[in-house]
Amino acid sequence: MQIHRSAHARGFTVLPNVLLQDRRLSFTARGLLADLLSRPDGWREDGRQIADSSPHGRGTIRRTLKELTEAGYYRVELIRMPDGTLRSEAHVYDTPQPRRSPGDTPPDVGGPEGGAPVTPPVKNPEQEPTLPAESPDPQTAAAVALLFRVLRPEPRLRLGEREAAALAPLVAEWLQRGSTEADLVQALLPGLPSDVCSPVGLLRNRLQRKMPPERTTPEPRPAGYAECAGCHDPVPRPGICRACAGLAARPLAVGRGAAVVAAGVARARLALRGPRPAAGLPG
Repeated sequence: MQIHRSAHARGFTVLPNVLLQDRRLSFTARGLLADLLSRPDGWREDGRQIADSSPHGRGTIRRTLKELTEAGYYRVELIRMPDGTLRSEAHVYDTPQPRRSPGDTPPDVGGPEGGAPVTPPVKNPEQEPTLPAESPDPQTAAAVALLFRVLRPEPRLRLGEREAAALAPLVAEWLQRGSTEADLVQALLPGLPSDVCSPVGLLRNRLQRKMPPERTTPEPRPAGYAECAGCHDPVPRPGICRACAGLAARPLAVGRGAAVVAAGVARARLALRGPRPAAGLPG
């Protein structure tokens, strides 16, 4: 058997041979363990999320994690937080660890039979009060929620909350420029490389490079014409026409149309004067 190895400059994980050649583990367990060890420290992903992003079902992933736990490569511990709440924390090892006995107390967990009790913090009255962390503004929260919805079908683009919040201003700018969720899907998901080393860097690059143009407000269309304040003839702008201003002679209508206009003007003037008195009667 000939082994062909490539020299990698980035995006690789060093694993000991004792792990890869541990014949106590199934090939599924060894593959899952290699996947978990390739994640950065602080990565949070439970068995359901692993199953939803892999060809295996939840039952297979649950049995595989149990196999890794019994072999000493995987362990879940309960950590008591300063506020008294408990949080589960998974530990992954590249070499098998000795198993804990049932009587061992998890770290930082106090109890009546073992372990040091956790002393609640005492507030220093001379210290300035600390304010709770500010919640994100509605626009940022909406942009983060939209980004998570867009990236949900693609496991290679998993983001943390802080990473999504760092990209929220770019997503909000897309929304301000009239983009929709479908536009973001077409801009971010197609054509991904097989190995995404930095999802946040790739998404930031695509959001900046494919930013749609700004929407311009159309200028109001000018009115087709205005009427002269004196003779009510059409003029290009509000005011009086040149004829009423004495700057030009009023054009005379010609042809049959002129006679019709003149007759109409005469009848209008006659109507404005009122009825005439009969002949021979005092006016």
